[in-house]
Amino acid sequence: MKPSHVSLTHRRLRIGRQRGVALVVALILLVLMTLVGLAAMRGVALEERMSANTYDRGLSFQAAEAALKEAESIVETARPTPAALAACVNGICGAPNPANTERWLDPLLAVPPNPGGWHSATVVVNGGISITPQYIVEYLGDTFPCQPGNPASTNDCKRYRITARSAPGADRAVVMLQSIYATD
Repeated sequence: MKPSHVSLTHRRLRIGRQRGVALVVALILLVLMTLVGLAAMRGVALEERMSANTYDRGLSFQAAEAALKEAESIVETARPTPAALAACVNGICGAPNPANTERWLDPLLAVPPNPGGWHSATVVVNGGISITPQYIVEYLGDTFPCQPGNPASTNDCKRYRITARSAPGADRAVVMLQSIYATD
């Protein structure tokens, strides 16, 4: 059976009208897919930066914690009793003066090399990254009760405020930890 002349002409007209519309629709879909792809790439880049920042912060926290433990170990074994010093010696400082800037905020102690201020702890190595955390031990005195819950106790303890800090690679993730340590 041969198709009629009218149906062939009708098909040709319909195909001719659709050529321009198909091109426009294809271009619009291409632009939309490009925008979705760019948004996805931007999201991936942001997530990568966030995970790198979290990694740096974790390394810095571990290093500061190691410095804090090292300083606590030194206090436990040596139990230093520094004189009322205006300066610090090898990271061991006298009682802080409430009228002065806190030592961990003092910009003069932060300038390396400072022989009396921040003391460098053992280098922490994690993979290919090595971090040298620092600490300051401040002697708070020896008039604190060892057992605060027992007022009849006459045994007094020495108290120290230990501040440790760590900043791996260009100060990207600075962490500062502080503890109060008591020894009898």
